[in-house]
Amino acid sequence: MKPVYFLFLLFFLSHIAIGQTFDLQGHRGCRGLMPENSIPGFLKAIDLGVTTLEMDVVISADGKVVVSHDLYISSQFCVNELGIEIPKKEDKKIIIFQLDYEDVKLFDCGIKGNEDFPEQQKVSVYKPLLSEVISQCEAYVNQNNLPSIRYNIEIKSSPDGDLVRHPVPELFTQLVYNILREEVPSDRVTIQCFDQRVLRLWKMKHPEYALSFLIGSSKSWSKNIEELGFEPDIYSPNYKLITEKDVQELHAKSIKVIPWTVNEVKDMNKVRDFGVDGLITDYPNRYLDNFPLK
Repeated sequence: MKPVYFLFLLFFLSHIAIGQTFDLQGHRGCRGLMPENSIPGFLKAIDLGVTTLEMDVVISADGKVVVSHDLYISSQFCVNELGIEIPKKEDKKIIIFQLDYEDVKLFDCGIKGNEDFPEQQKVSVYKPLLSEVISQCEAYVNQNNLPSIRYNIEIKSSPDGDLVRHPVPELFTQLVYNILREEVPSDRVTIQCFDQRVLRLWKMKHPEYALSFLIGSSKSWSKNIEELGFEPDIYSPNYKLITEKDVQELHAKSIKVIPWTVNEVKDMNKVRDFGVDGLITDYPNRYLDNFPLK
């Protein structure tokens, strides 16, 4: 076989493989189109055809696992139970970990919209429980005879937030695990986190779950993994921090690469050409319009 032909064949086969196995993850559901981390947003993402729902979890004062990216009630897209806007200087003081869930649920985090996402529909939504999100998504998939959906769950933990904005990692991990073990098989769940303590705990206590190491630093992938202390199933960097060489080296160690948050088609195409295993996006519709999953 001629070398040029062989290289072309490898290129062709690799792109077929991407089409068959690419993990398209809807960021916070599909934040570009619907309110983030909301049940309507997750159902919309399922309808669009994502393979994985990406979401974030925090803990309320009464120990409920709440689906929310922010550890507080954001003035950017939430209003109180009377529809009154929250002063921007005050929102970070409304910490979910210091509120019972019945009080968290009073805030509407969709009707105001989000000026950073002009295509996002304005829909009245509350911050749901993780158990509620999974049960409703599972029921929706089953009722509509759709393929099984996966869940990529980010635990919003950091060393400086312990006992102020969230529980310590041991309790945080246990609360999330208690929900997951009742709601969905472990082989359809990935746990992701920036906090290395959380990933080490999950690795030790619940090794049946895939783990994704979230990266926002410009350190080399090898340095980051060295600090973590073990090789995660998935390396998930900001898409601007990954190179084709990084992807090749990580694949050589059998570590998948799924960058975040890739919203422009040109960037989707770029990371695809790097050979990534999937991507996280606010606009799964943009990806599917240009790179249909097979």
